[in-house]
Amino acid sequence: MILRDYQHKISDSANEKLKTYNLVYLAMEVRTGKTITALETARKFGAIKVLFITKKKAITSIENDSLHFPTLNVVAVNYESLHKVVGTFDLIIADEAHGLGAFPKPSKRTTALKKLATNKPIIFLSGTPSPESYSQLYHQFYVSSFSPFKEYVNFYKWANKFVIKKTMFVFNRQLNDYSQARKELINDSTKHLFITYTQEQAGFDVSITEKVLTVPMPNILQLVNQLHKDKILTIAGRDILADTAVKEMTKIQQLCGGTVLDETGVAVVLDYSKALFIRDKFKGQKIAIFYKFKAEFDVLTKIFPNYTTDPETFQTSTDKVYLGQFVSSREGIRLDSADAILFYGIDFSYLSYEQSKNRIISKERIKEAVLYWVFCEGGIEQKILEKVRNKENYTSSYFVKDYGKVRKRYSA
Repeated sequence: MILRDYQHKISDSANEKLKTYNLVYLAMEVRTGKTITALETARKFGAIKVLFITKKKAITSIENDSLHFPTLNVVAVNYESLHKVVGTFDLIIADEAHGLGAFPKPSKRTTALKKLATNKPIIFLSGTPSPESYSQLYHQFYVSSFSPFKEYVNFYKWANKFVIKKTMFVFNRQLNDYSQARKELINDSTKHLFITYTQEQAGFDVSITEKVLTVPMPNILQLVNQLHKDKILTIAGRDILADTAVKEMTKIQQLCGGTVLDETGVAVVLDYSKALFIRDKFKGQKIAIFYKFKAEFDVLTKIFPNYTTDPETFQTSTDKVYLGQFVSSREGIRLDSADAILFYGIDFSYLSYEQSKNRIISKERIKEAVLYWVFCEGGIEQKILEKVRNKENYTSSYFVKDYGKVRKRYSA
């Protein structure tokens, strides 16, 4: 494997930081080659046995890349399997490290990795180290014995200095809001650990074009209107309740995909219009489709029997349709052999938007990169897209602002 010039330079710099601080954070944008750069850094550092933690769908790709580094013994695992890891390692690479950043309390994966990482050098990887708040950096570094914040034994003590604490109300309960972090203070403590690199710096010539396609679904809109008005639907003897803003928002999102869960958790398929529209409009093209709900996967597999959920199979195939769930497929996989990426609806999360749409990009791609949002005409999805494009999550507070607390109908 021949590394690009910038990967050589970054790995040299990362190796020096690793030797000095036992930590380095490669904040390289997606498709710029974080994995290869991290493995080259590990080689230069002199590591032999390396624990590489990533998303489950990315493990095969990591293992294939590691074959180009014969001096490294790379064990690739997903975050959910950390509790099964045994043995000792010279170095740990934490891919998509922003996933460790939950706050104010550490997540299970963060706690598990902290136990494994005692006194071990770590390479953190992410194209979006703090996608929602700089407060997400505390627990990422918390896993390391060499954290720049190690004098603060927990997030709350750290927040006393690094966060402007506010209050918020959730379901009439007053809670502390720790999301407004003091960026300049945090940067002063961490900037020596970061190496950033953008797609533009890497010479990417292909930009992403986004297009919204709407599908008429009058029967679905009628159900949406009824649910919004009455806060309850009964379909084939199954009850669907929308007695809180969060539930109503989620149920309407489900309905716009042609499915919905009843109160017992059973999925009801109501409409195949979106999937049929995609099949007919993109006939003859190689496409990858992202969905959110399991019932939507069931709809798509019925319309696309030639599907695969394996990104490696899709990359090398000529006739497969890739189906991937937003959260599990938004990071660490490559789908740049697709003619287009389609979104069967949309997730509420900005991170899902940012990460998923970049799966089609690579430095080698020379044709236009197009992604399509396939929305229910007159539904909620366009409102969500407006927020995530603005680097915000679509929350229940936005839902209430958009549609009001009182019972009123959506415009069909």
